[in-house]
Amino acid sequence: MTAPPVPVEDGPGDEELARGLVEGDEACLAAAYHRWSALVHGLAARSLGDVREAEDVTQQVFLGVWRGRHGYRPERGAMAGWIVGIARRKIADALTARTRRLDLLASVASATPLTAPGGHADEPCEAVLDRVLVGRALAGLPSAQQRVLRLAFYEDLTQAQIAERTGWPLGTVKSHARRGLRRLRHGLGDAEERHV
Repeated sequence: MTAPPVPVEDGPGDEELARGLVEGDEACLAAAYHRWSALVHGLAARSLGDVREAEDVTQQVFLGVWRGRHGYRPERGAMAGWIVGIARRKIADALTARTRRLDLLASVASATPLTAPGGHADEPCEAVLDRVLVGRALAGLPSAQQRVLRLAFYEDLTQAQIAERTGWPLGTVKSHARRGLRRLRHGLGDAEERHV
């Protein structure tokens, strides 16, 4: 008795899939994900030793496939190889970010007792790390935005009180707060990607 033949995978061939991806066909991205996500996830899980982190990397890889689709050159190799190349770079990025995060945690832990505004020596390292990251992001803001946010966060002043304290018009304070929060959110998002 012979084994039944393995069915040929439904969907477009690699060339058609590549052509569709380059043209921006989201169905081709879905097909590529269906075809190669298990391979990417397996590589990431083996390299990282963490299933959740491997899931994140898998999503980043296919986001990279979509964003970098115009850079795929079939004459340089098969699409699967191109995707594996993206996966290797994303895995390396994740390992680098993990190392940076562990180094930062170690430096925070070795600096105890660390007391920043509102901090306590017996505070968990994660809370201290969060405060360090927020402090760094705040320090990267323009001075006016930084001043408004520091007065709001650390001195618990309202925007009207900040306007009174600084002598700036209330509209200016509101603009600095809005822009500062937007930049802070963006900066913290970048920090999260680097340190996660």
